[in-house]
Amino acid sequence: MKQEVSVELAGGKRITFETGRIAKQASGAAFTSCGDTVILATAVGAPEPKEGIDFFPLTVEYRETTYAGGRIPGGFIKREGRPSEKEILTSRQIDRPIRPLFPETYRNETQVVAFVYSADKENDPDAIAINAASCAIALSDVPFEGPIGAVRVGLVDGEFIVNPTYAERAVSKLNIMVAGTKDGIVMVESGAKEVSEDQVVDAIEFGHGQVKLICAAIMELVGLAGKPKRATKPLEVDTAYAESMKVQIGDRLIDAVDTQKYDKLTSYTKIKELKDELKKSLPEGSDAAASKKLGKYYDQLREEIFRIQVLKDRIRPDRRAFDQVRQIDIEVGILPRPHGSALFQRGETQAIVTATLGTGDDAQRMESYQGEEKRRFMLHYNFPPYSVGEVGRMTGTGRREIGHGALAYRAIEAVLPAESPYTLRVVSDITESNGSSSMASVCGASLALMHAGIPLKAAVAGIAMGLVKEGDDYAILTDIAGAEDHYGDMDFKVAGTREGITALQMDIKIMGITPQIMREALAQAKAARLFLLDKMDAVISGAREEKSRYAPQIKTLQIPTDKIRDLIGPGGKVIRSIIEATQVKIDVDDTGKVDVSSSDPDGLARALQMITDITAVPEIGKTYLGKVVRLAEFGAFVEIFPGTDGLLHVSEIAEHRVKEVKDELREGDTVLVKVLGIEGNRIKLSRKAVLKEQRAKLGLPDPEPQADDRGGDRPERGGDRDRGPRPPRPERTAPAPSEETITLEGGDDFEDDDEDDEDGDEEGDEPETTTEGGEAPAGGAPRPAGSGNKRRRRRGGRRGGPGAGGQAAGGAPTA
Repeated sequence: MKQEVSVELAGGKRITFETGRIAKQASGAAFTSCGDTVILATAVGAPEPKEGIDFFPLTVEYRETTYAGGRIPGGFIKREGRPSEKEILTSRQIDRPIRPLFPETYRNETQVVAFVYSADKENDPDAIAINAASCAIALSDVPFEGPIGAVRVGLVDGEFIVNPTYAERAVSKLNIMVAGTKDGIVMVESGAKEVSEDQVVDAIEFGHGQVKLICAAIMELVGLAGKPKRATKPLEVDTAYAESMKVQIGDRLIDAVDTQKYDKLTSYTKIKELKDELKKSLPEGSDAAASKKLGKYYDQLREEIFRIQVLKDRIRPDRRAFDQVRQIDIEVGILPRPHGSALFQRGETQAIVTATLGTGDDAQRMESYQGEEKRRFMLHYNFPPYSVGEVGRMTGTGRREIGHGALAYRAIEAVLPAESPYTLRVVSDITESNGSSSMASVCGASLALMHAGIPLKAAVAGIAMGLVKEGDDYAILTDIAGAEDHYGDMDFKVAGTREGITALQMDIKIMGITPQIMREALAQAKAARLFLLDKMDAVISGAREEKSRYAPQIKTLQIPTDKIRDLIGPGGKVIRSIIEATQVKIDVDDTGKVDVSSSDPDGLARALQMITDITAVPEIGKTYLGKVVRLAEFGAFVEIFPGTDGLLHVSEIAEHRVKEVKDELREGDTVLVKVLGIEGNRIKLSRKAVLKEQRAKLGLPDPEPQADDRGGDRPERGGDRDRGPRPPRPERTAPAPSEETITLEGGDDFEDDDEDDEDGDEEGDEPETTTEGGEAPAGGAPRPAGSGNKRRRRRGGRRGGPGAGGQAAGGAPTA
């Protein structure tokens, strides 16, 4: 029978849990929704325990489908394939908080599957999947000390937000996943933009308040439809057997685990020798169960020694102070060909980290139910078996490697430059390991990127913290090594800059971790982080100014969007010709941003010039070197960019008067011209302005006026020209009306017709005619009404040649 409960979180987000309608044959099933995101989570436990194992066989699978977002997969294969990185990381997020809550003696194979059936573009399914999986297990008959709840907490405008949307996450300073029971936190995973330690603790406390609401809703549904839990075997404790072993080898085991006295491998060898000695002392004919019991109590004795030393004796296995970081050794540039490289060693943990610079073509294409996206930063982590002195199969990237790489990725992503033309790939190869190789990867990645010349906002360092707690006694350990990680109660990794935290991951094995303990742990981690940053700054404190000669050099141009078509050309002809001629890579986006990359500086420079020539836009007042492509009577057309011409008018060719354009210019000549104005597609050019500027710079005198030159610069057309003082005008006597000669008005405003003929017409000069009729000025004869005289007259300008006026009324020629 269908049962359903809902819970409303802060901000109005509502999660609904349903059971009894779908997947009824599973041990437990929860059909869970938030908004339009719907997830089915199931839990199935095998009826019988798996024989011959000493661990809990739990598998967790999370799957997304493109149809959940209304899409069909791209490419040739139209169905989902191997799990994506997001699916693997979400599977780990479900596994880590639920695994510690199964009984220690439970050995039945158990599988939890979370399947995304519908996904909106607001709510990330991962937090919902953790809640759905918890609900499915709680409803089943599988023994479980839950349920747990999980929320993502964001920090926007100083306010905490529960399960922020994708848009809110883009502007959030904090992205932290908090999972826990009603009694305490069991997992924290976070990325951040340099937030303070206090803000992180406040976010965890806020998130735990929401977790309690989710746990209460799940328990309500369990009360309606939950199955009775299976019985489990109680934990067997043979106190006498454990005490006998302690008496026999206790002191020697304390000596063997002293990693100040012995290095890691020597210590492990001595520990194994003691165990082999105990096995030889077993009675003859002892079965596998006896050997298994010995191994169990031997491991318990190691843990007991560790916890007593830390909590009672206040010493660590390597005798360091609780807040002490191991020996640090750093080198950069250890590899000749990679674009950036670093060797980071902390104690017996060592990482070789490389940074490779690529172009936009190298970005990783990722497909999900949301669509396709490109990732221009990648961080990959490799953990080969030789790093711990073991033999193992290298069959591919495991979930642990993807998880550690993702943690380092979050730590570094926050400090990458906002605008970088490069695609970046960082690879961390762990060559030695004894604790916190993921945090060594963070330090090495920061160093390698700076060595590659990438201007990070700040250097990033990471440190792993541990906690040992019994009742009210606890010890916080800085820079934990192998045994402290294995036998401790908390694994707490913190990465960040001097200003704040950029990534955090916490896995807690016990309840009772108070906010005060978290604050102390974060404060101790900050001190260690600053110590590491000092060590790193002593080697390299900022990005190298020059990038590797093997790295692609990328230059970015911004072109007008209407020039994108010109750059690409028909069918990509133009851009392909540039690439073939210069051997560069060119990436153009819709905003007009053009990234040009090449490892050849000469080819890069030639490509940039070609692109600039094709996409250039003329600017008023700027000088260009152009080519004369055509001559006309009124001037010359000069190509200042490929395919872009401007008019160099005859009056702007030289400082002196030019009678014929061909006297000064020929087709194919290259000339310096200045843009005077732009009207639509018409560009007005001037060579005269360039010549004048050059003469002024050289301090040369003005050119001598020519015989037919009026001298000096001419004023704007149609304006008044000042010719200096004029001689007195002779007094004229008006002719008798019967005379054939008629004097036109204007007098000295007209010049010799021969000079006008030499001037010719200029572009933009409009003829001006005298008015018909009216009185002549003093000394002149009146114009007959209806006169046909149309002689062009220009004050302060040029006019047509002789005969332009036609005949006066009555057939008399004009004067």
